[in-house]
Amino acid sequence: MENKDKHNEARIDNEILFSKTVKAGKRVYYIDVKRDRKGEFYISMTESKRVKDSENSLHPTFEKHKIFLYREDLEKFQSAFNAAAAYTQEQEPRLDFATEWSQPEAEAETETEAGEYKIDIEF
Repeated sequence: MENKDKHNEARIDNEILFSKTVKAGKRVYYIDVKRDRKGEFYISMTESKRVKDSENSLHPTFEKHKIFLYREDLEKFQSAFNAAAAYTQEQEPRLDFATEWSQPEAEAETETEAGEYKIDIEF
């Protein structure tokens, strides 16, 4: 019985509460909101990159990298992300993020007056 409770607890820890997928060539980014064992929200970001098609296998090989971002760090992360996006836009102004990502208008990031991109994350 105790083993079953641990299994259920582990399953709850891994449950995805919200998810977005961004496809970008050979890379796919997964942005998921989950809860930890204490019930706190966190964001799990995964980059999945097709490395090569395996000759001996029917399935391609993928390389994955994960980042876990907890709620207490969201504002700092968002600020740093906005600064990096603004810098990139200033250096290469030909790229239009909103049309390049071709997201539905309701889900697209909004540009602020200073040229920063705002990502709304609500808990």
